[in-house]
Amino acid sequence: MRPPRARDDLRDAWTFPFPGLSIARSPPEERPTFWTRALGDPPDVYGERLRARDDSFWRAIDPFRSKLGAALCKGLRVLPIPPRARVLYLGGATGTTASHVADLVGRKGAVYVVEKSPRSFQRLLGVARRWPNLYPLLADAREPRSYLPWVPPADTLYMDIAQPEQIDLALTHAKLYLRPGGGLLLALKMPSLRRGRPGEDLLGPAVKELSRAFELTRPIPLEPFHRGHHFLTGVYRGRE
Repeated sequence: MRPPRARDDLRDAWTFPFPGLSIARSPPEERPTFWTRALGDPPDVYGERLRARDDSFWRAIDPFRSKLGAALCKGLRVLPIPPRARVLYLGGATGTTASHVADLVGRKGAVYVVEKSPRSFQRLLGVARRWPNLYPLLADAREPRSYLPWVPPADTLYMDIAQPEQIDLALTHAKLYLRPGGGLLLALKMPSLRRGRPGEDLLGPAVKELSRAFELTRPIPLEPFHRGHHFLTGVYRGRE
């Protein structure tokens, strides 16, 4: 299928904020749109917009559907998902953001996607049929050793799970799977952390705990796209 012709003014206005990564940015400045070069076949995965550039499809990341897209719109400057990377993705749901991550790592990379809901997993399987570098795993992130036989050492850990123990799970998965110097992307769900402790501010302690193992960037609040969420990136220092 031939990509539709993109408007010339849109093509000329695109910038590429992460050198070496197949991700583009288009105006307006106050609410930019970010695009990944599509590795999978069209049509769209979740109703996202498609554009063509240099005979390739590009897919808009919807910030209301993707925490990564929201973080980019809110000023994310560090994106540790290099080409050819092996990514362990926890909480893949139906594959919305995971498909964009698969775009970024390319055909020589791999995204191992853990999802515990059988219903979401069925839709994730449909995405994986079109993205040859995306490997779904029906498993629970609270049991990190259960998928050790299928997941090799990872270059990047991406987490988007609604669990009170999400900080402990990030540290555990890093110790089991992440190589020293590897990247962390964490969509931190504050309402989940607050279970049983209403009104308590837990962001500071969460960041302090993660700092035991990661060099972290400043947390990015994801409102108005996602209430009660912060996005963090970091570099793993290595196993203790």
